[in-house]
Amino acid sequence: MGRRFSTRPLYLRIRDALVERVSSGEWKPGATLPNEGQLARAFGVSVGTVRKALDCMEADRLLSRRQGRGTFVRDHASDELAGRFDNIRAADGEPIETDIGETEISEGAASRLECERLALPLSHRVYRIHRVHLCNGRPLLVDDASMPAELFPGLAENDQVPHRIVVLAQRYGLLLGRAEERVSVVVAEAAIAAALGLAAGSPVLRLDRVAFALDGRRVEWRVRYCHFAAGGYYLVTMR
Repeated sequence: MGRRFSTRPLYLRIRDALVERVSSGEWKPGATLPNEGQLARAFGVSVGTVRKALDCMEADRLLSRRQGRGTFVRDHASDELAGRFDNIRAADGEPIETDIGETEISEGAASRLECERLALPLSHRVYRIHRVHLCNGRPLLVDDASMPAELFPGLAENDQVPHRIVVLAQRYGLLLGRAEERVSVVVAEAAIAAALGLAAGSPVLRLDRVAFALDGRRVEWRVRYCHFAAGGYYLVTMR
């Protein structure tokens, strides 16, 4: 049988190899990478090819370049990166800080809708996390997340599960690339209204989001119901 050659551009193959070193923990947050010349020699490619690979990783928020100091692995658990999908703002424009109230974790066979949103076969299992977020002691968000169980082995046995998917994913060697979110206003069902301290039938903001790993896998499907009690809003930054 003839030898197969990859049609994927060389710089992307180098980028994939470097990303694997970050996701596997070989290069930990804060670690300094070898310089471009050293990486080029290690992979047997040109410095220009390595530079393009590093440019991609910087665009994906995996690396930080500091003039005269080098290239460093960024920490996805930092406030800057961990909160990049948190778009709820207070009236003054600052991110709303919440406390986690009720939390429930369970495991089960994925529903048809979970399979659709997470691109899973019907036989797969998921972890489900239900949380209520409090702001100044009052319910602000009802949060329901579903995640493929195979990506988060033993999750239900963990005592402390971060509520930010960026932080949780990093703990399991997953690096997030992007998310897609659907925003709508809906009438709160009885359970949602009760959790938020509202009358049944009250309007609430519904945020339906899927988070993707850098390799395209769907890592989390999260649905949030939010009630703004003091002039808050949802911020979208476009660039």
